[in-house]
Amino acid sequence: MAAIRNSIETKEKVAKECLDDIVEMANVMASALQKGRKVVFFGNGGSAADAQHMSAELVGKFKRVRPALRASALTTNTSVLTAIGNDIGFDEIFSRQVQATLEPGDVAVCISTTGRSKNVIRGVQEARKIGAKTIALTGSGGGQLASLCDHEVVVPSDDAQRIQECHIMIGHIVCELIEEILSETSSWKESLD
Repeated sequence: MAAIRNSIETKEKVAKECLDDIVEMANVMASALQKGRKVVFFGNGGSAADAQHMSAELVGKFKRVRPALRASALTTNTSVLTAIGNDIGFDEIFSRQVQATLEPGDVAVCISTTGRSKNVIRGVQEARKIGAKTIALTGSGGGQLASLCDHEVVVPSDDAQRIQECHIMIGHIVCELIEEILSETSSWKESLD
């Protein structure tokens, strides 16, 4: 029961402390998508799973039937990940993919429960060099990652499990907000007629 109570309390803190940051995250992503830009997600372990989950919701659909959105996770191509990890180094598995895929105006959503993952930080550094917008989704005070990104949502917890639970909740809320924002655009309305 303590775990359930702690989970609920952490989500209540997110609602009180992170709401503006979550809305800003959705607005940044929706604006880029509306302009034909793409959103990439990356992180390690559970954060890699969140990256894949969120990109799937944008490419497929969350709640609304609508055009596909340009999104991908840099955590899915095992050949690329293992080649870079083996030949160059694990710290570069995201930075190399960012170099190959991102352009100015794209968005990189960088996920780390601690904000200290070296390979995620390197991915952000490369995204910034390219001129992509960067969003940190973290916890534990945000770490170095939050300070490097243009925007951040920092879950107010040091418990990795509670942070990860909140990350997927935030991801779902952001996907829903993006669909609401973009459903008001004429290009979406025309594509559904």
